[in-house]
Amino acid sequence: MNLRFLCSCVLTLSLGANSSAASGQEVKRDPADAQHREETYRGGLVAPPLPKPRFVLTDTSGAPFDFWNRTQGSVTLLFFGYTYCPDQCPMHMANIGAALKRLPSGMADQVKLVFVTTDPAHDTPVQLRRWLDNFGKHFVGLTGTEAALAAVQKAAGVPLAYAEPGNHSIAHANFVVVYTKDNLAHVIYPGGVSKGDWIHDLPLLIKESWPRPKAAD
Repeated sequence: MNLRFLCSCVLTLSLGANSSAASGQEVKRDPADAQHREETYRGGLVAPPLPKPRFVLTDTSGAPFDFWNRTQGSVTLLFFGYTYCPDQCPMHMANIGAALKRLPSGMADQVKLVFVTTDPAHDTPVQLRRWLDNFGKHFVGLTGTEAALAAVQKAAGVPLAYAEPGNHSIAHANFVVVYTKDNLAHVIYPGGVSKGDWIHDLPLLIKESWPRPKAAD
């Protein structure tokens, strides 16, 4: 089942063949995994899974952030958006931030949220930090040149963001890509996923072992 995700402040974008990293991949319920997914994850399974990209961008302190190395051993939530987005971006961040505060002691430390701006002209490091602090003091904000950000989106397998003419809206992928500790994204979370869904799924993602052992006959 293909899933299409609407960023209501802009346009509908889908994970599709326009990105070379996502070519041949679709977000779907894996038939072999359908029952498990229904019993557990409230996001959409990605089959085959997306590999965690390797890139370096600039964090809100002005220092280089090596995404691959700095997220090793963590469940990593990667989201592309912009701080002036009026609805979906703050909704994702607020739900994740609230869910992390509800995790059992020590669990939240195993999760990293990385927010990559799609509007580097307006999202300065100071603006990014101020905005992210509304949701999580430990959330990572990244920026770079337009060319670097485009390359990162391509590497992550998400549709390339672009500015809509005549206004300040940015069309961008409205889903959070989640890499588990095997450095693969098996599940993504579209707009509409609730705080309760994150509270339910994050502990499972932290404990998850991929590939899952096959059930005995």
